[in-house]
Amino acid sequence: MGDAGGDGSSRQEAATGTLYTRFVGPLLAKDAGADAEQLSQLTLAALGQAALRRHWPLVSGALEGLGGELGHRDPRLAQSLFGCRFSNPVGLAAGFDKDGVAAAIWHLFGFGFAELGTITWHPQPGNPRPRLFRLAQERAALNRMGFNNRGAQAARRTLERQRMPAPGQRPAVLGINLGKSRLTALEQAPDDYAASLELLAPLADYAVINVSSPNTPGLRDLQDEVLLRRLVERLRRLPACPPLLVKIAPDLEDDAIDAIARMAYEEGLAGVIAVNTSLDRLGLEDRRLLQTGRTLAEEAGGLSGAPLRARALEVLRRLRATAGPALPLIGVGGIDSPQAAWERITAGASLVQLYTGWIYEGPTLVPRILEGLGRQLDRHGLGHLGQAVGSGLAWR
Repeated sequence: MGDAGGDGSSRQEAATGTLYTRFVGPLLAKDAGADAEQLSQLTLAALGQAALRRHWPLVSGALEGLGGELGHRDPRLAQSLFGCRFSNPVGLAAGFDKDGVAAAIWHLFGFGFAELGTITWHPQPGNPRPRLFRLAQERAALNRMGFNNRGAQAARRTLERQRMPAPGQRPAVLGINLGKSRLTALEQAPDDYAASLELLAPLADYAVINVSSPNTPGLRDLQDEVLLRRLVERLRRLPACPPLLVKIAPDLEDDAIDAIARMAYEEGLAGVIAVNTSLDRLGLEDRRLLQTGRTLAEEAGGLSGAPLRARALEVLRRLRATAGPALPLIGVGGIDSPQAAWERITAGASLVQLYTGWIYEGPTLVPRILEGLGRQLDRHGLGHLGQAVGSGLAWR
């Protein structure tokens, strides 16, 4: 097992964690204070400028330092899945970098892959604000963003301006998460997705069909087996279609999960991502939002973070049991520690994604997870992460 820089890297990583804890931690420690969406936008604006100027000497030096602090190289954690080479199994989940503004630099945060989006064909502002709420005590968030993004054509321009290497030649795999435009009727959804994918396919290592966000009216109806199969078949007909995955909701009944697993296998999908945010309040029905004074039971939106962990794990296990070992699964939802990542992998996920947990824990969560996975391989006498996938091995 290799660390990016031995003891020096550990000291630097500790410094990064200390800075995050000192300056960002207080903003995340309570529901009130800095607006959650504004904080994300400010961060992304800075990262977007860094991505565009990453070859400038001062910017380059700072980014190299960041990569040295947060990088963790361990060849045992690398995998090849659906034609993509992942240097490690930890990725940034969709929803943070909606327009792909920082696509060129996510690997410097230690990620083996990053999923951009959700991107729709038509630009759309999303739902009215406020629409993103911290639940600090529960290490959770409620969002009803509504696929706010600049649209597929703007996303392509944004990615091209960053002048990245071609798919397959990048330091981190890049996925593009696609959704249905709000103004597009459900019957026209396949053409809406197809327009976005056709435009963005040359820039994507893989693409994700998002049919599980709770914040676009009617979208989750596309999880119906017949409608989803029709959508997949439409996208598969596109020239140079990248590997296709589907992202599902945590609120599906068992028979619907089984049907999607079977369909994914039969249609030759590259994998399934489990799960999106939840409409279930997961025991927090009476929790009040400070900003609105209403309970979670009264609020629209999807719940993410630590409360989702148990359900996300259940759905993943169900998928693995139905689909068998051949279909790659990506686990997301409530992963905020090395143990949570290991549990998802041993339940059947080849890869995991972070979002809410990464925000609360800070950027050092990625190297901590990678180091933790390496230690588990040591303790179980395994030579490669692939041997742990679906193994059911306990955390030691």
